[in-house]
Amino acid sequence: MLWKLLMRSQPCRLCSFRKMLSAPKYRPFLASFTCTTDSQSKKENKKTVEKLFKLSVDIRKIRRLKGWVLLEDETYVEEIVNILQQLGANETAVASILERCPEAIICSPTAVNTQRELWQLVCKNEEELVKLIEQFPESFFTVKDQENRKLNIQFFQELGLKNVVISRFLTTATNIFHNPMEKNKQMIKILQESYLNLGGSEANMKVWLLKLLSQNPFILLNSSAAIKETLEFFQEQGFTNFEILQLLSKLKGFLFQLCPRSIQNSMSFSKNAFKCTDHDLKQLVLKCPALLYYSVPVLEERIQGLLKEGISIAQIRETPMVLELTPQIVQYRIKKLNSLGYGIKDGHLANLNGTKKEFEANFGKIQAKKRRPLFNPVAPLNVEE
Repeated sequence: MLWKLLMRSQPCRLCSFRKMLSAPKYRPFLASFTCTTDSQSKKENKKTVEKLFKLSVDIRKIRRLKGWVLLEDETYVEEIVNILQQLGANETAVASILERCPEAIICSPTAVNTQRELWQLVCKNEEELVKLIEQFPESFFTVKDQENRKLNIQFFQELGLKNVVISRFLTTATNIFHNPMEKNKQMIKILQESYLNLGGSEANMKVWLLKLLSQNPFILLNSSAAIKETLEFFQEQGFTNFEILQLLSKLKGFLFQLCPRSIQNSMSFSKNAFKCTDHDLKQLVLKCPALLYYSVPVLEERIQGLLKEGISIAQIRETPMVLELTPQIVQYRIKKLNSLGYGIKDGHLANLNGTKKEFEANFGKIQAKKRRPLFNPVAPLNVEE
């Protein structure tokens, strides 16, 4: 979730981490291609269409989204289906996979078998592998840099990362496997050195590093220059090494993916909005790192939204984490709390804050307290005999 927020709020250095996988061999300019005339139908590979139809694959969906696949002269429908079935995928699963990732049928069966072997290095069994392919077919059928991918998997295993974490990298952080293993190794070394330089202990370094990587593998896409620049910026702002380490841990390494210029703008805005000293601003940032990664327009919108609901600057300053909520979420939660007679304007914002799960739990407690009947256990009961 935090990663998605960062991608929306910081357009600078983060853009470099949104490296798209290389375009397919054939340009997808026919994505909206529909087969409505005889001349158009001739352009499609009829054998491919027939084979997919027999598998109960939604051909119309493929034509609408990735029709260029059906124009390929050479496809491997039967071979790919055979590989999936050997893994234990049933007919429904196979059809779903091919509908969502029709590019699978133009992948070399040899390359797919190699990919299968690679993924089995981190999967407990074939059943688990099939589930991953069903959930992330595009990741599985991106069959390039396989030797590099294998070296990275082995490196992560040697580092001490659990296979379940590495499998998550394979499905949701595929870009880190495009890095040469030596580059990832070098970045790990830089992170270790940074941790020690900030006052971290040798004894805790491995645990800290593995947790950081499991929370944010994209940190490996950084450069050593970016890490150095960010650390120097916070030191210039008066943050101690311990405080920088705190921020690094709280932000799960995303600290290195923020642009110093954008951070400076956000901090300057917060200082003016809350009318606080540099020391007070530091304390606010340590309490709510969101003040660093949200852009000025986002912060301004959220503060204005809270003020419109009658919440004061003093209340926001006391509980700055409320800025992590969108205006829509704030309005919804205030409406629910008001239905119980809870005046958010006059009270603390703690009950407004937190994740959806935390808010619902707090709301349930308040609701139960409001409905609880008054009962005096020592009062006599009037019982007619």
